[in-house]
Amino acid sequence: MQKDRLTAFSDGVIAVIITIMVLEVRPPHDVAPAALWALAPSLGIYALSFIYVGIYWTNHHHFYHLVETVDGAVLWANLNLLFWLSLIPFATAWMGEHPAAPVPTALYGVSLLASALAWWVMQRAIIRSQGGRSALATAIGPDVKGQISPLLYLLGIGLAFIQPWLADLAYAGVAALWLVPDRRVEARLRP
Repeated sequence: MQKDRLTAFSDGVIAVIITIMVLEVRPPHDVAPAALWALAPSLGIYALSFIYVGIYWTNHHHFYHLVETVDGAVLWANLNLLFWLSLIPFATAWMGEHPAAPVPTALYGVSLLASALAWWVMQRAIIRSQGGRSALATAIGPDVKGQISPLLYLLGIGLAFIQPWLADLAYAGVAALWLVPDRRVEARLRP
């Protein structure tokens, strides 16, 4: 089957995820500038989560340019990814309310790790469907960033129980790795 319905549905779900996240950011009850400063942790985690969802959306967009058709396994793998991404707003809201607490910080890392693993499953399903010599399989290659990211999430989850701000740095570090859309895939898209 064609990929168009899958990509349109994914775009819609990702748009809803971003909308839900911003609805959790509450304006201050006071009008003084200091009231905004008190929201800095919530706004910071919202910004990081927005970047993460944006990274997934841009890479999803690029990946599916290299995919011609999808099968049932790819559809379910994509739904699995969307499920884990849909939990990011919950983890974001909880961590935003308790920015220095170990358990919300660790749960945030778990939601990021689960999303990364779901991405890997989706990527494998696409490659299995398209073949080992497909444009996507060739573009992915050894996928060093994809192998390092889960390790950094695990490190962050552990650090959440030692020093939560170090976990935040680990999570931000992974986002920094992926901020620019996957150049391997972009290179295959150029004429």
